[in-house]
Amino acid sequence: MKSELNEQALLKGLAENDSKAIETIYKENFNTIQAFILNNNGSYDDARDIFQEAMIALYEKVQSNSFVLTSKINTYVYSICRRLWLKRLQQMGRYSGKIENLEETISVDEDMEIHEKRNAEFAIMDRALNSLGEPCKSLLEGYYIKKMDMQELSKAFGYTNADNAKNQKYKCLMRLKKLFFTQYNIGE
Repeated sequence: MKSELNEQALLKGLAENDSKAIETIYKENFNTIQAFILNNNGSYDDARDIFQEAMIALYEKVQSNSFVLTSKINTYVYSICRRLWLKRLQQMGRYSGKIENLEETISVDEDMEIHEKRNAEFAIMDRALNSLGEPCKSLLEGYYIKKMDMQELSKAFGYTNADNAKNQKYKCLMRLKKLFFTQYNIGE
């Protein structure tokens, strides 16, 4: 009930051009939209543009007295952004699905739950990686993020050969896995 009242207050604030309400909606929604667009062939600038268009659309909707929001604000904003982004991808020739069949607002509660769960898992993984320590953290980052091969890793970390680097990477990965699942199971 409290979150529903908060959502109504945010919508009222948006309708009245209250900068705090606008800032809150931005803070609570932009990262999700940015992640969606970056994961779907977009850039940070694309995310800003699409989010801005969605905020304008929401603003125009709340200006009309007949508008009734039947979902959470984040679901509504996400669905607008998703539709706008798919439309833009289609215009650029990068999306071949039928956008006309999508409703104006798409039910994305499940997508949001999945996205929020994935973000929580990424946060746990980040904490686990930071608590892993050196040289494991740098070794895993070198292999998985910088895409270094075992030969490069053995030179960079002073291992006698690629097999030793591979063994050390495996040990580090097992430690990371243990740290991740320890923290993951505590969070549930």
